[in-house]
Amino acid sequence: MPHVRRPRRAGLLAAAALGLAALTVPNAASATPPPVDYVNLGDSFSAGSGILPLAEGSNPLCTQAAANYAHTLAEEHGYALTDVSCGGAQTSHFTSSQFPGVAPQADALSEETDLVTMTIGGNDNNTFISAVLACGSAGLLTFGHGSPCQNIYGDSFEEAVRTSTYANVVGALKTVKEKAPNARVAISGYPWLLPPTGGCFPFMPIARGDVPYLRDLQTTLNDAVERAAEATGAVYVDQSAASEGHDACQPLGTRWIEPAFGSLNYVPVHPNALGERGMAEQFAATLNLR
Repeated sequence: MPHVRRPRRAGLLAAAALGLAALTVPNAASATPPPVDYVNLGDSFSAGSGILPLAEGSNPLCTQAAANYAHTLAEEHGYALTDVSCGGAQTSHFTSSQFPGVAPQADALSEETDLVTMTIGGNDNNTFISAVLACGSAGLLTFGHGSPCQNIYGDSFEEAVRTSTYANVVGALKTVKEKAPNARVAISGYPWLLPPTGGCFPFMPIARGDVPYLRDLQTTLNDAVERAAEATGAVYVDQSAASEGHDACQPLGTRWIEPAFGSLNYVPVHPNALGERGMAEQFAATLNLR
């Protein structure tokens, strides 16, 4: 009889061992996938410059906000975010250091990167920011009357954007594609700073006749960014329709952009927290993020 029971006991032990193995070995089909490896690049519109508090661990020189669109997207979708956006960045800072101790932004990219977002191009050659400052100064001198900025500068700003800025953004996007070959790359246009006409002098100190002039310049800038995206296979995120009626001349709670005078941000003429959230929604809708 003993020689009959031993095989049965061995069979029970084997079954128990198999059951234990089933409990301890994870099922590959049900394993949780790793979070999306998400990198945010770009300038002050990416960084959310002017919004407090600053992002934890970010370089204060970059004025990167905890409530910028990248942090919003990462939090809402559970992404693993590396945010190297920095206020004042130009396309050249994708491959060169902007400040001592601040690595080139493209260094954050790798073959493991799944998603890249950015706004970039507005600071290149200081064209766009120079136009805003020049038109603001001219508007103050004429007390908001006429079109002094257009009279002085003509199409020089737009021409610089069409040629130099466009080429620079193409180069920057090619760098991103090379460093992160497996990633979806999305570049945003800039939300409207001003309404189509009229303006709101002196809160935005642009002469009435120069408001359409600056709107046309911003249209040219966004067109250059969109064409650069098409040329490199990146996704263009259009902010124009969504931000219409949310410019710096609108009341608090409606505007996405803070005005030059009376700004609640410490960096005026930039998106506030509502604007960054609005931009995040456009990224999510365009990229069909769930």
